[in-house]
Amino acid sequence: MIQKMKALFTNTYESDFVTTETAKPTPKKGEVLIKIHASGVNPIDNKIRLGLSPYASPVLPAILGTDLAGVIEAIGEGVTNFKVGDEVYGLAGGVLGVQGTLAEYTAVDADLLAIKPKNLSMKEAAAIPLVLLTAWEGLIDRAKVQKGDKVLVHAGAGGVGHMVVQLAKIFGADVYATVSEQKSAIVKGFGATPIDKNTPVEDYVNQYTDGKGFDLIYDTLGGQSLDDSFKAIRHYGQIASCYAFGTHTLATSSLRSASIHGVFVLRAMIGNENEGRKHHGDILKQTTRLIEEGKLKPLIDPRKFTLDNAIEAHKAVSDGSAIGKIVVDIV
Repeated sequence: MIQKMKALFTNTYESDFVTTETAKPTPKKGEVLIKIHASGVNPIDNKIRLGLSPYASPVLPAILGTDLAGVIEAIGEGVTNFKVGDEVYGLAGGVLGVQGTLAEYTAVDADLLAIKPKNLSMKEAAAIPLVLLTAWEGLIDRAKVQKGDKVLVHAGAGGVGHMVVQLAKIFGADVYATVSEQKSAIVKGFGATPIDKNTPVEDYVNQYTDGKGFDLIYDTLGGQSLDDSFKAIRHYGQIASCYAFGTHTLATSSLRSASIHGVFVLRAMIGNENEGRKHHGDILKQTTRLIEEGKLKPLIDPRKFTLDNAIEAHKAVSDGSAIGKIVVDIV
C-alpha cells in the first residue's frame, strides 16, 4: 500500500496553495527521508510562486519551499553520515525538479544537510539555511572577509543581512549596516553600527571611512542599493550582492578597481552539483558549531503560520511586515 502525506501544491502561478494528499516519497541512493517539522520562507519562495524567478521555477504543479528542519525517518543506500532519528536542517528543495518543504515529508540529498543545533527549536533552525548560506557564500567564500575590514551591509536587519552582520563580526570585522530607523536597535544588538538608510552615501562614507570607502560591502537589495555600493567601496575593495539582477553601469566601481561577486545560493540544487551541495552541508556543520557556541542566532518573526495559512506566510515575506525570518510550522 502506498503511504500518503499532506502537501501544499502550486498548480498555477500567482494562485493560492492547494492542500493535497500525495504519495510519501522514498529515499533514493544518497538521500534521506525527513519528517518535516518547520519550513523557512524566503522572498525567493514567493517570487517562485508568482512566476517571477524563471531560472529557479519548477514545472507546475509542484511543492514549493526551500528551507527545512526535521527528523530523519529513513536512510537511502550509501548514506553513512546520518542515522534514523537525527534532527537535521538544510536548504533542501523547492526549485526545478526538487520537491519543496511545504509538506509533511521529503526525500533530500544528504549532502545538503547538517545536524540541527541542539540549542535551537525546529522553527529557529528552519529559519537559517538559505539566508546563512547566502551570507556565507558572499562574505566568506567570495569576498574573503578579513579581521579588521570595514564592512558595510545593506539592509542589515533583513534575512540575509542579519546573518552577514553576525558572520562579519565573528571574523573580526568592523561592521556597519544600513537600516530603517525602527530597526536600528536590531543591528546594534548584533554589534554593528546602524546607518539610517536615507543618509546620503557621501555622508556616511566620509563619517565612517574618512572618505576612503569600505573594504567590503554586502548588498542584499539590488537596484539603487547596489549602485550606492559602487560609490561607497574603497579602491580594490570587494562587493558581494545576492540581488544583482538589474541593469547597472559599472563605471564607478571599475574606476576604483573593485571586485564584484554575484551570489546565487540555489545554484547547487539547480545544477545538481555534488561538490556545491556538499559545500552547503559543510557550511551548515560549521554554522551548527557557531550557534551552539552562542556566536550566531536567527531573528524570527513572532507570527504563527501553518500549512493551513502558508499563503499568508508567503505574502508576509514580501509586504515589508516581517521582523526577521518567516517560518511555517508543519508539525
